[in-house]
Amino acid sequence: MDKTDKLRLLFGPANRGDTAAPVVHRHDDFEHASEDDLAGFEVETDSHGHHYAVRKTDLGKEAV
Repeated sequence: MDKTDKLRLLFGPANRGDTAAPVVHRHDDFEHASEDDLAGFEVETDSHGHHYAVRKTDLGKEAV
């Protein structure tokens, strides 16, 4: 017997859902918390084209 045949006997056949159906992404509490945290940042680009995040509360402050 092949390994996959043994696994099929142990676990049953592979159940494949409707492959034509769109993937539904469900947001959980952790993802909502992450989005809330990231909403406090703004992406800035320097003169060399590098991207970095800056807190929105720090945007009005200048470096001393």
